[in-house]
Amino acid sequence: MLPGRAMDQVLTGDKAAEAGALVTAEQPNRRLWARFGMPLTVFVCLMGSWEALIWLLDVPGFLVPAPSAIVQALWSGLVTGLYFSHAAVTMFEAVVGFAIGSLLGLALGTVIVVFPTMERIVYPYVVALQTVPKVAIAPLMVVWFGFGITSKILVVALVSLFPVLVNVMAGLRSIDQDRLDLLGALAASRWQIFRYVRFPNALPFIFAGLNTAIVLAVIGAIVAEFVGSNYGLGFLILQANYQLDIAGAFSLFVVLSVMGVALHGSLKWLERRCVFWINIEARNGL
Repeated sequence: MLPGRAMDQVLTGDKAAEAGALVTAEQPNRRLWARFGMPLTVFVCLMGSWEALIWLLDVPGFLVPAPSAIVQALWSGLVTGLYFSHAAVTMFEAVVGFAIGSLLGLALGTVIVVFPTMERIVYPYVVALQTVPKVAIAPLMVVWFGFGITSKILVVALVSLFPVLVNVMAGLRSIDQDRLDLLGALAASRWQIFRYVRFPNALPFIFAGLNTAIVLAVIGAIVAEFVGSNYGLGFLILQANYQLDIAGAFSLFVVLSVMGVALHGSLKWLERRCVFWINIEARNGL
């Protein structure tokens, strides 16, 4: 439906206004199509093509399952509550480990930037730890902390640490030197410079690191569950692979994907609330 003013312009016979009003009325529909309609159409076409190829080529289900088989396995896991209980464990491991690793990365990055000497002392060890594959560290965590949830949380924390640390350092150092000189001339303390200039300026970088870390946190939780666990989605994936239940494994991949998208979307929502000036600049074309 056209807005009231646009409707008046159409009724008065103003051709240019009528064309502009019609374009204005079509814009919301185009946005809805671009945001929801087009991705949904592509998804339906892909799933339909996948199902048709499985049927035409007669591909065995233990090699590549059809989407209908995946949906059936997903429904079975959700109805019985099996997926919910194990997904809750994996979610807890990912969120708690992500929180610990992010806070540690934020603290270390801040200390390294504020006290440059610490970079030569601490940063080489952090880089060395990051280069060690987490698949190799996870068994050690199980040996040291057991098969419980603690070892999984520590693996997730290690995975989440480095992306946040690097982005915190880059954000805190990205401040314009002229602004620092001005604050120094005004006799601002180190804490005031950090609170009012460095930290707000670093927020976009920090959230970039957090968005990367939250996805890696889910991967870290699954890797830790692969090594040694009797609960969690990683445990269910291993069980499905051992039993050649490939449709069940794919359905667990769907659950993991939904979990990752939900965590990432929650963090993006928080970013829009905390770094609101970025959205204002984008709308104004700055």
